[in-house]
Amino acid sequence: MNGQKKSRKKALCWTNDKGEHRDFTFADMKKYSDQTASYFQSLGIGRGDMVMLILKRRFEYWFCVLALHKLGAVGIPATHLLTKKDIVYRANAADIKMVVSVGEPLVTQNIVDSLPESPTIKTLVSIGPDIPEGFHDFHQGIEKAAPFVRPEHPNNNDDILLLYFTSGTTGNPKMVIHDFTYPLAHIVTASYWHNLHKESLHLTIADTGWAKAVWGKLYGQWIAGANIFVYDHEKFTPADMLRMIQDHRITSLCAPPTIFRFLIREDLTKYDLSSLEYCTIAGEALNPAVYETFLELTGIKLKEGFGQIETTLSLLTYPWVEPKPGSMGIPNPVYDVDLIRPDGSKAEDGEQGQIIIRTGNKKPLGLYKGYYRDPELTNRTWHDGIYYTGDIAWRDEDGYYWFVGRADDVIKSSGYRIGPFEVKSALMTHPAVVECAITGVPDEIRGQVVKATIVLAKDYKDKPQEALIKELQEHVKQVTAPYKYPRIIEFVNELPKTISGKIRRVEIRDKDK
Repeated sequence: MNGQKKSRKKALCWTNDKGEHRDFTFADMKKYSDQTASYFQSLGIGRGDMVMLILKRRFEYWFCVLALHKLGAVGIPATHLLTKKDIVYRANAADIKMVVSVGEPLVTQNIVDSLPESPTIKTLVSIGPDIPEGFHDFHQGIEKAAPFVRPEHPNNNDDILLLYFTSGTTGNPKMVIHDFTYPLAHIVTASYWHNLHKESLHLTIADTGWAKAVWGKLYGQWIAGANIFVYDHEKFTPADMLRMIQDHRITSLCAPPTIFRFLIREDLTKYDLSSLEYCTIAGEALNPAVYETFLELTGIKLKEGFGQIETTLSLLTYPWVEPKPGSMGIPNPVYDVDLIRPDGSKAEDGEQGQIIIRTGNKKPLGLYKGYYRDPELTNRTWHDGIYYTGDIAWRDEDGYYWFVGRADDVIKSSGYRIGPFEVKSALMTHPAVVECAITGVPDEIRGQVVKATIVLAKDYKDKPQEALIKELQEHVKQVTAPYKYPRIIEFVNELPKTISGKIRRVEIRDKDK
């Protein structure tokens, strides 16, 4: 492909729920990111400076993150759901110097309210529509920016590229840092999991505040030469998302199981999904029932993958590998993945163990640098040449890995080790269950018993509870090993969740102590 054709190649197809639409070529992205980098330089941003981006799904995010990379500054993507308290914590923990945000009153007010307790924040920028007092106007700034002059030495490979605050279910968020080689590790993500090519139009359903955005809406996709589709919406509506796939002829889709569950509840015969070539799924363990239903409705086999904010894709189902519904796939050759018992010895096939990555004395491409300003925590999870994921799985005789749960979530009842996901998977196949959390409750005889905290579907809320509990217990006994059934079931209107939507099982457990 010659230079002129490359410059016309589409890089980003952006649309929103107001009917607006913008296409950007790779040449456009260079132009606007250069302008943004020059503008940020004029605001005093340079190598190593910490910049928080609260930009939802606005196309300006791509200008900003590329600009920060060109300056050697550190990007800190963040969700618009942060409260004043959240911003204060992040600003002080990472010495954030500048915040670039959407110009929406709820967001900008929390930023302003945080300033008295966030002394490191020196500069505020708004991309609009509102430009509150004290904020610079992003679009006016990049329009007036001088031609970009690249710094003589913007970064080394081991400088910090990105910092993510993880949404842990206990304690304050951890600060995961990645270096400038991190984007290269996502070649596997885009080319060998999403299966992208130069004619692909790829949609990963994720807000730019979450790490999934750089997995599916930036690095690997552009290295593969694909066009990234972004639907900027305020509220997820399955019908709207299906219409986007139909109208824009999207070829590749990646989303968490929750999204696919919503999609398959729609009448898919109303939409022309013939453009879809490939679909991938991650973010939480896949319930086999979702896989089977989607395959039946579309003819597409969902390809699962597994990774963490601290890693890139660790396990995946390659295009040439036959998926096993519910399995995370096989190891990424970038990582030396294994399973170990609690005593550190190697787990056998069919035996549960913690997923680890053997690193020796060298950091594999894509593995985090550590937890920022927390060497003690870093050493707890990565020491003696092993990175401990904290996730429990088992491996079958074909080398496929199957998720069980977090190491601290596994329930030990009457000598059995029960993974919460196994019970959740069984319950989610019952039409009464919209959402559920599985926890262990202390028990004098069994040590622990399984508890299910369930949000019921509308049609089941008025049914006699005692009979419904028995029905659900029997259902689990039929779907999985009978000893895994929940001896305690509680119905609730909603489950406690973190800011990123993860269920706070710790909160449920604390109530049951």
